[in-house]
Amino acid sequence: MSRFGYLRDPLFLVCAGTYALNRWWLKGLSTSPFVRGHLNDLLLIPAALPVMLWVHRCLQLRHHDAPPSQAEIALHLLVWSVFCEWIGPKWLHQGTADPWDVVMYAAGAVVAWGLWNRGEIRRRVVSS
Repeated sequence: MSRFGYLRDPLFLVCAGTYALNRWWLKGLSTSPFVRGHLNDLLLIPAALPVMLWVHRCLQLRHHDAPPSQAEIALHLLVWSVFCEWIGPKWLHQGTADPWDVVMYAAGAVVAWGLWNRGEIRRRVVSS
């Protein structure tokens, strides 16, 4: 099994950079509804999960350096979806609840899981 790079992971670096670029520059220039409304939602899991897993590892809550599992991704997807699309808008009066945001979080999560686990996926396909 391959070792996960956390803050050095190439997917994290690209997605975190794109997230920041979009948040502070591209959104203001673009007229695209996707860029203005959903690009950062798509990047949430690949840009934020490695940071959270690194913190978990530092706190000894994560006991391995394997790529993120389906369960780890699903848990964070659920927590962030509830917080960003329900708690934030309803109780903190921050943001707007939008089910399409959750669809984008999930799409980014699926693609990220596939990329982070491509070696294991390839091994399973070849051995079957």
